[in-house]
Amino acid sequence: MQDFDALQKDLQKKGKLNTLKALADSRDAAAINAAVDSGAVQKAVQGRDSAALQAVLSQVLSTEEGKRLAAKVKEAMKDG
Repeated sequence: MQDFDALQKDLQKKGKLNTLKALADSRDAAAINAAVDSGAVQKAVQGRDSAALQAVLSQVLSTEEGKRLAAKVKEAMKDG
């Protein structure tokens, strides 16, 4: 959990944390959340199943919501 704490502090310091939180609460994120089997994602993470995680990511990015959200996250993470 220290890695997540450090990441959160770094994002806060760079002024990106609130933007990312807003994206996580967006309609696109809600649509993705409804479409993805969270149990399967949790199982894949716990089992360190990279192929299953890649399949979920491909599924998400094949949707219009996923494409929009990914573009917004990419833009939010740009420096400067």
